Amino acid sequence: MSTHKAGGKASQHVSPAGKRLGMKVSHGQGVLEGSILVRQRGTEFHPGTGTKKGRDHTIYSMKKGTVQVGQKDGKRLLSII
Repeated sequence: MSTHKAGGKASQHVSPAGKRLGMKVSHGQGVLEGSILVRQRGTEFHPGTGTKKGRDHTIYSMKKGTVQVGQKDGKRLLSII
């Protein structure tokens, strides 16, 4: 019987760090201009009024206000009111 684990390449594999995706604020929470609301891969959430979408699909606020999460035509929208 062996007393040590195999020392091959498979046992040395280290998984990459998480990318910290997801909602950063919730419905009804106050935000400032430029605050990140959602980090995502693809558009799970779509930008509504007072928000914009970055090139990596991050949604951020364009003005100071309160976050509103809603739906329109089956799409989840993030707006600032």
